[in-house]
Amino acid sequence: MSAPTGPTPKSTVTEREARQVAEAAREQDWRKPSFAKELFLGRFRLDLIHPHPLPADEHVQRGEEFLAKLRDFCETQIDSARIEREARIPDETINGLKELGAFGMKIDTKYGGLGLTQVYYNKALSLVGSASPAIGALLSAHQSIGVPQPLKLFGTQEQKDTFLPRCARTDISAFLLTEPDVGSDPARLATTAVPEGDEYVIDGVKLWTTNGVVADLLVVMARVPKSDGHKGGITAFVVEAASEGVTVENRNSFMGLRGLENGVTRFHRVRVPAANRIGPEGAGLKIALTTLNTGRLSLPAMCVGAGKWCLQIAREWAGAREQWGRPVALHEAVGSKISFIAATTFALEAVVDLSSQMADEDRNDIRIEAALAKLYGSEMAWLMADELVQIRGGRGFETAESLKARGERAVPAEQMLRDLRINRIFEGSTEIMHLLIAREAVDAHLSVAGDLIDPDKSLADKAKAGANAGVFYAKWLPKLVAGQGQVPGAYGAFHQEVDLSPHLRYVERSARKLARSTFYAMSRWQGRMETKQGFLGRIVDIGAELFAMSAACVRAEHLRKSGQHGREAYQLADAFCRQSRVRVEELFGRLWNNTDDLDRKVVKGVLSGTYEWLEDGIVDPSGEGPWIADATPGPSRRENVHRPIR
Repeated sequence: MSAPTGPTPKSTVTEREARQVAEAAREQDWRKPSFAKELFLGRFRLDLIHPHPLPADEHVQRGEEFLAKLRDFCETQIDSARIEREARIPDETINGLKELGAFGMKIDTKYGGLGLTQVYYNKALSLVGSASPAIGALLSAHQSIGVPQPLKLFGTQEQKDTFLPRCARTDISAFLLTEPDVGSDPARLATTAVPEGDEYVIDGVKLWTTNGVVADLLVVMARVPKSDGHKGGITAFVVEAASEGVTVENRNSFMGLRGLENGVTRFHRVRVPAANRIGPEGAGLKIALTTLNTGRLSLPAMCVGAGKWCLQIAREWAGAREQWGRPVALHEAVGSKISFIAATTFALEAVVDLSSQMADEDRNDIRIEAALAKLYGSEMAWLMADELVQIRGGRGFETAESLKARGERAVPAEQMLRDLRINRIFEGSTEIMHLLIAREAVDAHLSVAGDLIDPDKSLADKAKAGANAGVFYAKWLPKLVAGQGQVPGAYGAFHQEVDLSPHLRYVERSARKLARSTFYAMSRWQGRMETKQGFLGRIVDIGAELFAMSAACVRAEHLRKSGQHGREAYQLADAFCRQSRVRVEELFGRLWNNTDDLDRKVVKGVLSGTYEWLEDGIVDPSGEGPWIADATPGPSRRENVHRPIR
């Protein structure tokens, strides 16, 4: 039984206050160009991504050498069926990965890491994630959002010297932000870090702490109260998991990623040296968001691996399985699914590789590109896995263990579907990603016209904003009327045996149409724009498709020039772009022809009980208990299930 008594106090944070906290955590400036940002503004800057950027030779050699070792390890030392069966990654597997250096892939060699680029880090995650998605999640959570990345970006030299060598070879790290009653709204964060001398005392409960059950080091987000000498605000700390007062109260289990070491962690008067604070007080959310700018790329990288695996199984199975006198792959209903998997895998790899190389070069601001990659990758990988299950039929629904028991190849298609489902929620749900990307996409508008729709601004401020907006739009709007997309023969370098230039002209025209649609919506709804989440989601989805089409074409041309399956790459890019264009046209249509208003009315009816009669005739098998567990600070009365791996 847990020690705290009485309910957790409900947050009194208003909607406006929550928005202000989120806005303050954003990177406010655009110091470098962004292909995706320009795309949303109606400017197709192909020059920012073409010719395709390439890694340096020494980075390629180092990366390929490690991939060869990792492939051998995956083939000989990872038993994915055992991980699924026992719901745990064996300690010897984790220790083997430590010895291989897999926990230090992104850590500089001077701290004992491998010093891989983002490109090769993602290729490694794609490879290991195909062997076991749970291991992919373990390594990604440790390096992409755990201790190494925020210290790399914001840590002091002393912190780097102290913690990075440990993270490179021996220690596992975790990132702790979410709480039982706090998801994507960090303004309600309840965990506190109270200054006492040269220490902070942390109290609170964290939920869904990926790696938390086995972690040695934790990145903890906690609220520092404002006081004399202390700015206060949400702040990041490195915490030793073995510290007195840290209790892992539960190892959570899920529908997928059964080997995930994810838990509930309670902090009761945990003393943390001030030297372990990452960055200044109040910078915690900014640190988290900046870390995720590239950290988000690890998730779509593993989605690429999933797509490749789905394609292999679909090819082998649909070629061997015959119905009505021919392989099922040659039946159009099945063939279209295989084409979708192949084309989408090609495009998704193009998106991830392009974004990763841009991250390595650090010439462009890729915050929108990384977010789009996460959003698009998680959604499309789920669809690919779902189509694979359909292609496999009843065998797709059957577990690998059952298939093996009756003498057939143990294909874990249903497990892949379960494992991939969390990616649409991890590191920002699809719905939150829509809003995050939309905010960045309309940043240029808000920077010149935001005061016009801010109710707290004076008439003088609004008048000034109106004048600035008039100047901006007088220059910007005329540029959305015509462009290269209307010029026959434009982008002729992509006109080969298969002609991709029409697709790039389509992207250019669609980018301008997208920008015009956004402007019209802002003019129409003004301050209510942020409530039109259905519209904003479609705007972002169109942008994601246009980005993927651009990346696919650029990748195809790069492969052609380098002599790597160029003809086939052009075919795949063409297929993807044609499929994507169908989706884009549907999304454009749904911008203005949808059921959003009606849906809101139905939702109000559901919440008020108007349709409660519709629920008659069922039995609810749910157990008893509160919707959200009590998280009142205090000592733990539960067994500590923390188990560091050595």
